Amino acid sequence: MANHAIAQLTGLSRPTVIATRLAFARRGVEGISQPQKRKKSAPVLTPALQQKILNTTLKTKPSGESHWSVRTLARHLGISRTMVHRVWQRFDIQPHRVEKFKISNDPQFEDKVRDMVGLYLNPPDRALVLCVDEKSQIQALDRTAPILPLRPGLAERQTHDYKRHGTTTLFAAFNIVNGKVMGSCLPRHGANGAKEFLKFLKQLEREVPADLDVHLILDNYSTHKSEAVQRWLKPKKRQRFHLHFTPTSSSWLNQVQRWFGLITERMIRRGTFLSVQQLEQAIYEWLAKWNRDPKPFIWKATADVILDKVQRGKELSGTPR
Repeated sequence: MANHAIAQLTGLSRPTVIATRLAFARRGVEGISQPQKRKKSAPVLTPALQQKILNTTLKTKPSGESHWSVRTLARHLGISRTMVHRVWQRFDIQPHRVEKFKISNDPQFEDKVRDMVGLYLNPPDRALVLCVDEKSQIQALDRTAPILPLRPGLAERQTHDYKRHGTTTLFAAFNIVNGKVMGSCLPRHGANGAKEFLKFLKQLEREVPADLDVHLILDNYSTHKSEAVQRWLKPKKRQRFHLHFTPTSSSWLNQVQRWFGLITERMIRRGTFLSVQQLEQAIYEWLAKWNRDPKPFIWKATADVILDKVQRGKELSGTPR
């Protein structure tokens, strides 16, 4: 009888039938009366093989490709992909991932970091520390087809193409102590937005009590250092304003950037807006909701910790101190 016919008749699988007939042919009744032992030997991960996997992963690249995968490395070394995966997990190696970095070349980097971190860890008395910046070119986008809603087993779906209905710029000042945000949506009329930034400064002047000093953390954007801003700061009544600038290429030190990330992720990116007015209304509603239950970001890193990490990054990239 054919193996397939025997399998159907006995209810066994075809591989079991084949293995049983083979055992009977080799050893007779004794061959099928005892449990069959597999002769496959499990691969052994020796220290030498482990080091070979690490060296190949970290010091070489496959021909014509940017990085190794589990399967390509296993095939290259003639071992199982499970073994490669085990070594990568043990040493937390992830060749498929790439993270971006930027090392500041600001000659005053250390002084500015210490100044900024000092404000975060020890805010001055009788003063407000506000992280200020603008999120420009926020687009009012409408999808070309209705959004398909979230369903069990299916994510929310939207078309990749869209219709533009204009842009707005969100100016925001994040209070590092209580997490509240003062914000305003303004159009960008000037080439560098100096007029709009001055308008926002005047708003801060009105909203912050007159008996408090105001420490503003800003990036090195030329608008923040323009002559118009300097003239506005000159009068004696505005000497309570103190501007602190982040080092070049170091906007990550400005906590308002983290807040911009939240509003982008939770509302702007997946929103649908038929006009700039509708977009601005949604931003103001989200801002009001945030301020009803604000959450400050807890800064823990000291200046020394940050500077040590930056120095290690420079050493790894070959950048001089």
